[in-house]
Amino acid sequence: MWVRVDYDSCDSNGLCAQAAPEVFRVGDDDLLHVLQDRPAESLWDAVQEAQRACPKFAIRLEQE
Repeated sequence: MWVRVDYDSCDSNGLCAQAAPEVFRVGDDDLLHVLQDRPAESLWDAVQEAQRACPKFAIRLEQE
């Protein structure tokens, strides 16, 4: 699974980072950072929860 973020839509509210802190982080610059764009299968449930939590629908998941 690939994680893609539409940074034009993202408002860096951190809901995704709360759901999947191993994959997403809001930095000191107040911007969202993807720590793993191809997370391990063990993180997929958390990443899908992060996608659902995004109020701007800025997270897209792509199957390999």
